[in-house]
Amino acid sequence: MAEQPSLFDLPEPEAEPVTENPVPATEEVQKPGADNTGRPLRVLHSSDWHLGRLLYGQKRYEEFAAFLDWMLEQIKQQQIDVLLIAGDLFDTTTPSNRAQALYYRFLNSVAASSCRHVVIIGGNHDSPSFLDAPSQLLKALDVHVVGAACDEPADEVVLLRDSQGEPEAIICAVPYLRDRDIRQAEAGESLEDKDRKLVAGIREHYARGCAAAEQLRTELGAEIPMIGMGHLFAAGGKTLDGDGVRDLYVGSLAQVGVDAFPDCLDYVALGHLHVPQAVAGCEYIRYSGSPLPMGFGEAKQQKSLCLLQFEGRAHQLELLEIPRFQRLERLSGDQNKLEDELTRLAQEKESIWLEIQYEGEQVAADLRDWLDQQVADTALRILRVRNNRVVERVLSRQTEQETLDELQPADVFARALEAHQVPAEQQSELTRLFHGLMQSMAEEDQRAE
Repeated sequence: MAEQPSLFDLPEPEAEPVTENPVPATEEVQKPGADNTGRPLRVLHSSDWHLGRLLYGQKRYEEFAAFLDWMLEQIKQQQIDVLLIAGDLFDTTTPSNRAQALYYRFLNSVAASSCRHVVIIGGNHDSPSFLDAPSQLLKALDVHVVGAACDEPADEVVLLRDSQGEPEAIICAVPYLRDRDIRQAEAGESLEDKDRKLVAGIREHYARGCAAAEQLRTELGAEIPMIGMGHLFAAGGKTLDGDGVRDLYVGSLAQVGVDAFPDCLDYVALGHLHVPQAVAGCEYIRYSGSPLPMGFGEAKQQKSLCLLQFEGRAHQLELLEIPRFQRLERLSGDQNKLEDELTRLAQEKESIWLEIQYEGEQVAADLRDWLDQQVADTALRILRVRNNRVVERVLSRQTEQETLDELQPADVFARALEAHQVPAEQQSELTRLFHGLMQSMAEEDQRAE
């Protein structure tokens, strides 16, 4: 494969708005490429890129570009035949031009490699119409996209052929299943009823799609692997504080058990949870996890991709460790301890993004100014400061019976203004801005749903 320019060296084109016009999935894709006759089929499983995601206001395009460059090199070195991306390619339903450029340049680069197929499903952060709109064009690059659930699950089944035109794998490419895709709401139903119907709807969708795939494999008379894909919360899955993983269905757990995936599946490539993991001890049902730490809670976590090597329907699994492209550190303590830690990190002369948790006895109202002075003229950058002493004062109970669950965000904000002794003439404008932010967040959540 020819040397590709860095994905970060990209212009920022003006993109036209995408119309709501999902394109149905196709059944088969094929691309001439390197002949894999005589060697196992090699499949790479990734998910949850969240292109365009900010970390406390800090843009991360350099990290995203470095990861995609690294993965392209792995596709070349590992002689990958099939790349699976299990949802949440973007962080919002309206990705920036720069995030889109990274996405399309990457797909173009993969098409120029020996990788024959790319299969992409939509996640809960993705816009189904945005992903599906260029699917007919992307077929020319042998990229198969299922952004939204199909009315007939059999239409999500993708038959992949090798360079000789022979069947080599069947993919049940099930995207994130939205509430409206899998159940009908009824007046007066309880949360338990809703949860039961959601789980039953997910199970039925997989059962119907996999039955069609199994029938296809029988008709082909080929002992080829059948791989399921999904973007959901499997029961028992692990999450971390601050990783940004959203509840998929408002007011419901809707966590599916491993028995929702039919036994005919030889591997299940999942997205949504950011911690790389097998589900409920089933090594063939896995989350690849996010390639970058999505919060400081993931700072020490080793990120990886799942590399599968199939011989017939049997496979071997290897985790490819992803390098760290930007160092994150979480520090905590009083001012003396924080000063020592910041001095130590500064001496390493490495770009480090920091989250600071102040735990001193004093309130330290000028904490941020003091911290900024400590990191001046260093490679350290403080992205978040949490003053636990102020938090304790703000959230202190007004009565013996009061709990945090009873407080509204506006109540907490008002107490914060009071705790910081903000002048009365400034409180009105700050409160107005706060309510504006809350409204923007609510609208963003609605668009994501």
